[in-house]
Amino acid sequence: MFSRTYGKLYMQNSEVFLDLFTELKRYYTGGNVNLDEMLNDFWSRLLERMFQLLNSQYHFTDDYLECISKYTDQLKPFGDVPKKLKAQVTRAFIAARTFVQGLMVGREVANRVARVNVAPACTRALTKMLYCPYCRGLPGLKPCQNYCQNVMRGCLANQADLDPEWNLFIDAMLMVADRLQGPFNIETVMEPIDVQISNAIMTMQDNSMTVSAKVFQGCGQPESSGTGSRSVRGISDVFNARFRPYSPEERPTTAAGTSLDRLVVDIKEKLKESKKFWSNLPDEICVKDKITESDEEHCWNSHAKARYFPEVVKDGLTNQLNNPEVEVDITRPDTLIRQQIMTLRVMTNKLKNAYNGNDIYFQDSSDEGSGSASGNDCTDGCTTEFVFLGSEAPVLGPDGSDERSSAPAGGASNLTPPSHLLTVTFLLVSLSWSRR
Repeated sequence: MFSRTYGKLYMQNSEVFLDLFTELKRYYTGGNVNLDEMLNDFWSRLLERMFQLLNSQYHFTDDYLECISKYTDQLKPFGDVPKKLKAQVTRAFIAARTFVQGLMVGREVANRVARVNVAPACTRALTKMLYCPYCRGLPGLKPCQNYCQNVMRGCLANQADLDPEWNLFIDAMLMVADRLQGPFNIETVMEPIDVQISNAIMTMQDNSMTVSAKVFQGCGQPESSGTGSRSVRGISDVFNARFRPYSPEERPTTAAGTSLDRLVVDIKEKLKESKKFWSNLPDEICVKDKITESDEEHCWNSHAKARYFPEVVKDGLTNQLNNPEVEVDITRPDTLIRQQIMTLRVMTNKLKNAYNGNDIYFQDSSDEGSGSASGNDCTDGCTTEFVFLGSEAPVLGPDGSDERSSAPAGGASNLTPPSHLLTVTFLLVSLSWSRR
């Protein structure tokens, strides 16, 4: 659109605009970009180029151009467009980038939790629940549901402790998703950005005489370029070719054929469904007629075909002290699970900051140094310490060795080992989350 409207003048100065969109893209993808500084730099460079075009009869040195840029805030050559655009772009990009990062963190947490070691006590309990009926001549008998619940709550005790922080993380994700549907929708902000920049250029052209006079007064009279008077008519004709008004109905759709608004609505529903994800895992696994027996009077109760009488324990590590099926050491929480709880906590704080329009620190994969913050001033409550690590965490055995590399190959038995069953269950859970 710029090339059609401004032709050669745009082509000669296209790098100013290309750099703007390149930096916006780099910020969105997690780059170390300060939005405030980047946008200020764009308007300063645009002012320098415009001033030279509108005063082509003069020769401007680098020092003179630097002097011009110092008057940007005072002169406001582009009207209120830079201020409005900065507010819109900053809020939209902060929300969008943080939301995408939150999705990545959620997927990574699920993937890492899926690789948590199966405790020996859990392996024994699963074996007893799934395979002891074969030894009693009851191969088709399924476990009682409450029996299965106690076994899985013991096996998934550490995972259930993720739930409180996970639910807060989901709530924060939903808050930021609301930002993506409001006036700071990144699609709504970016689509008319060329029109807004064009309007700023028109404002500069309309006030060129006043702006030039004030610059000459503050920076001094520049030297003549010796090319005679400027071609005011030619430049004015180009700048008067205004962009046509932006129509929201012209907003493009994604490759899937839906707008961003509808995609956000869809993912919000998926996020709502994932609340209480970890505490609901025992219920999801111990489904009647699939894993467990629907008849509570005729099911495997760990000893015989009869009703299961013990009460179902509550979720979480501390509630497993009296679990009748799985011996759980409540004094030794899983380190990897605790790390994921902290990861969710940090990401939740960043999502809350993004909801309020505060930028956050991300480590740029192309930079070795720390990230840079931009946007609004952050209050004392803002959290900025975060380095997202996408590498896979090793699964360590009791002796500190990597159990993934030392795991034996599958045997010839048709029975699925209980530890593999739990691993497959976790992998299915993580895949389900990653596809949401």
